Amino acid sequence: MRRAGHNARVHTTPQTPATASTPAAAALCVYYDGGCPLCRAEIATYQRTEGGDAVQWVDAHGCAPAELGPDLQRPDALARLHVRRADGTLLHGAAAFAEIWSTLPRWRWLSRLARLPGVLPVLELGYRAFLRVRPLWRPAGGTASALPLPLLRELRTDHAGETGAVMIYRGILAVTRDPELRAFAQHHLDTESRHLALIEPVVPPAWRSRLLPLWRASGWLTGVLPACFGPRAVYATIQAVETFVDHHYAAQLDLIDTLQREHPSPELAALRALLQQCQQDEVAHRDDAAARWNGRARGPLAVWRWLVGSGSAAAVRVCRHI
Repeated sequence: MRRAGHNARVHTTPQTPATASTPAAAALCVYYDGGCPLCRAEIATYQRTEGGDAVQWVDAHGCAPAELGPDLQRPDALARLHVRRADGTLLHGAAAFAEIWSTLPRWRWLSRLARLPGVLPVLELGYRAFLRVRPLWRPAGGTASALPLPLLRELRTDHAGETGAVMIYRGILAVTRDPELRAFAQHHLDTESRHLALIEPVVPPAWRSRLLPLWRASGWLTGVLPACFGPRAVYATIQAVETFVDHHYAAQLDLIDTLQREHPSPELAALRALLQQCQQDEVAHRDDAAARWNGRARGPLAVWRWLVGSGSAAAVRVCRHI
């Protein structure tokens, strides 16, 4: 990070009032790294608060060079938060945060605190420390670096779900000796393993669920328990799981379509194609399982299918955040 070692400074551009080449039409212009999920999340908080619509927010990760102005280069804008006042003055680091807080009514108390003697240098030191660890969360290029935070969270659930799916079929294979059921499980295991291999490069390790051991164990039990009761229980379980997964992928495709209408990008188009292929495979799994039993679930099997569906939904809600 080229600028991390500098003190928080104020830069004055040659042209003080905003001009066409200096994007400062708003009272304040904020330049942030949209490729950093944590940075995006913080900026989104500011944007939603009172006064956020009066600020110009520029994603330095994907904007045109002219939007940064002649005195701010993209590497510098990505390395540290920058803001530009209406008079053209450019600030960065802790001073930039203090300027944002002073502009937003609900955050002005923090701005006043930051401007007390000796506080701003301490905040700057804390910000430098954050910049040193920020690469742990910021994807290093690739598809994920251009994705919004809500979609990254959804992809985390996909990675965890495919991890669990692999374990479901391994659990079935660990118990059953039925040749037809083993062939069914092995065929679907191969597909789920391919899905996991496709999704892993999209989801950076730092953004994968920290509960992966739990999802592996849950998947294993979801395969082992019905396998103990025979093929009918297994097929009923797989149909329930894949019905939920079909709906889950459909919601993600709708989210991507919405994002594409707002900000079209080849990364989103490629991701949509990947997820749609996964969804089609999961639908084929669902239909394959449904065709192998009569679909009438009563008593314990009906309860089990409800637990599988509701448990999958609960796991997704947890996985979006952990």
